[in-house]
Amino acid sequence: MRLTYIPFTLFLAIAFIACNKPKEHTAPAINARDSVSMMKSFGVNTLISDSGVMKYRIVAERWEVNEVLNPPRWIFKRGIFMEQFDQNFHTEAYVQADTAYYYTVKKLWHLIGNVKVKTIDGLRFNSEELYWDQNRHELYSFRFSRVITPERELQGTYFTSDEHMRHYTVSNSVGAFNKDDADKKKEGNAGIDTTKKDSTPQRAPIIPRIK
Repeated sequence: MRLTYIPFTLFLAIAFIACNKPKEHTAPAINARDSVSMMKSFGVNTLISDSGVMKYRIVAERWEVNEVLNPPRWIFKRGIFMEQFDQNFHTEAYVQADTAYYYTVKKLWHLIGNVKVKTIDGLRFNSEELYWDQNRHELYSFRFSRVITPERELQGTYFTSDEHMRHYTVSNSVGAFNKDDADKKKEGNAGIDTTKKDSTPQRAPIIPRIK
């Protein structure tokens, strides 16, 4: 039997070429579905329940549901009005904003732009942003906020409250006034006017206004 001898240096050269064969690097493909809503509804007026209990009513011009985005969310880009109920299905408060996102897994509402709340107890809240954490049953805002009650007016850059707005705190306060003095300074601050600023024709139903 005749054996073939391969010089050691030649063997090393072959091994080096094999190990250094160019590799193709590819990036994960961008899935176009990541930004596509799974459902779009127009002219929404519906009741939302949780664990068999009716929580609130939503009125919106447009409602998008996207379960592909992380985290999954509902999207309201053309305004939202909510009527909040207590356990006995009695109206507890009215909420509205120019834009809203609801993160379904976290049960977290993020309200943006011209945010206004009115409770049946006469409390009014105005801000440009508000979070409603339904798991922790609390409301909070890191933006300038105004709270108006029949007795006084509070203003500050941090707001936190229980979700019924019965126990609240306004921190970094810039003022606390008697209600009569606040009315004289700026009549109408307590009023709520959510007339849309853009010229886009509205679809029915018209979003209610809190007055």
